[in-house]
Amino acid sequence: MEEIKVLHTNAAPAAIGPYSQAVRVGDLLYTSGQIPLTPDGQMVTGDAEAQARQVFANLNAILQAAGATSARVVKATVFVSDLADFETINKVYAEFFGEHRPARSTVQVARLPRDAKVEIEVIAQL
Repeated sequence: MEEIKVLHTNAAPAAIGPYSQAVRVGDLLYTSGQIPLTPDGQMVTGDAEAQARQVFANLNAILQAAGATSARVVKATVFVSDLADFETINKVYAEFFGEHRPARSTVQVARLPRDAKVEIEVIAQL
């Protein structure tokens, strides 16, 4: 059975509940959903683009702490509070991943923590 390793980096916001920023099992890294909090825990207010950019900065910091890049992401799940923001978030998503195209699901939800507009979690192969 593979060892489960908890990952934490100060370059991304600390968990705001009883969970880890990410967990590694074997060569897979599972991140918790990232919302637009700065590493010091401040909420990024403003439009969906600004929030998405902070979410991807957080994901990038966690991936780097695990020794990975966005090119190693195999699956992303995107939660949005309003699908009207999909195109804006998708633009930032495309910038983050470049030519890489992981599998993805996008789901509109009734509400996200701290009334965020977007939350994203990823699975990466290390």
